[in-house]
Amino acid sequence: MNAKDLLHVAQEHGSPVYVYDADTIVSQYERLTSAFAKVENLRIHYAVKALSNISILKLFKQLGAGLDTVSSQEVQLGIAAGVDPSKIIYTPNGVSLEEIEKVASMGVQINIDNLSILEQFGAKHPKVPVCVRINPHVMAGGNANISVGHIDSKFGISIHQIPHLLRIVENTGMTVNGVHMHTGSDILDIGVFLYATEILFETAAKFKDLEFIDFGSGFKVPYKEGDVSTDIEDLGEQLSGRFNEFCKSYGKDIALAFEPGKFLVSEAGHFLAQVNVIKQTTSTVFAGVDSGFNHLIRPMLYGSYHGIKNISNPEGKNRFYSVVGYICETDTFAQNRQISEISEGDILAFSNAGAYCYSMASNYNSRYRPAEVLWHNGQAHLIRERETMEDILKNQVEVELELNSDLVEA
Repeated sequence: MNAKDLLHVAQEHGSPVYVYDADTIVSQYERLTSAFAKVENLRIHYAVKALSNISILKLFKQLGAGLDTVSSQEVQLGIAAGVDPSKIIYTPNGVSLEEIEKVASMGVQINIDNLSILEQFGAKHPKVPVCVRINPHVMAGGNANISVGHIDSKFGISIHQIPHLLRIVENTGMTVNGVHMHTGSDILDIGVFLYATEILFETAAKFKDLEFIDFGSGFKVPYKEGDVSTDIEDLGEQLSGRFNEFCKSYGKDIALAFEPGKFLVSEAGHFLAQVNVIKQTTSTVFAGVDSGFNHLIRPMLYGSYHGIKNISNPEGKNRFYSVVGYICETDTFAQNRQISEISEGDILAFSNAGAYCYSMASNYNSRYRPAEVLWHNGQAHLIRERETMEDILKNQVEVELELNSDLVEA
């Protein structure tokens, strides 16, 4: 998509608005499958939590992908999108046994990440095959909040607890048909990731009924020019060969699975916001937009970088701006960023807005969540309407309260 296309979306659907380019999603998916073309059985499960709009899920279904889900609601969304339950893997954390049983009844692949639930589930449902999530105690990821494979993480069954895991499997008679890991997001060092895969291969060899090994994801995408990202082609070359070797030693061909989210949709997304006010202070120039961290929380939560372009004046002279939102507390998208000269009414486009942006949006300050648009074949397709006050009030219940007259007078 170019600036002209984005401006067209803003004019047609207003702002703020999220826009996703279908061609970029398809290109990223094909790039990943090509990198692992030497693997006979490759499974790609799109991580629904990255961007859960049902039209996006239908697009991935058309591409042949399955889904990676972390809640019963995401499972229901996937089924509503027409995805075969057998192509959905469910990897929750800290949920009740009842929720896991509910999802298992839908025919979805269950992935369990703690010994307590594994033992309870195996005792009650020994004939339901499960995958087990292993914590390899390998630190990976670009931020402490998204590094999930280290020793202090709440995720996964520790590799030091494998003997306990094997005892539970033997005692319950349950079948483990997959092993899984996820070290964290924004993986830069392929060597570290490959080290973790060796731990997973060693663990996988202890189970005789495997159908797949799931290596999670966390592939880093570039956020600005010259940014470092995961070399997916190099990883594909190295891991494919090692995986095929493992299959030979294991005695049968099993599937290699991944669960990419950000890699597939981050670069496809743009977030468009209109500039409400230019405010000059003694130290900076603020560009205040008609949005805030209620719509795009990643810069405030993770310190994440999102490129910002003034698509209303792309050829203008660069000036320094701090781009801020309208939320009633510190609400900063970027500080002292060089952007082509901004005027009130201009449209700013935030890049890398496809993953974990709309899906983390809220109604903070009672603001409406934005519309979502899918750009496909040169056309803008509305895939989620902008919220209204009716949506804000929909589930609220008004009650009549009689206050004590003494309290009222006081």
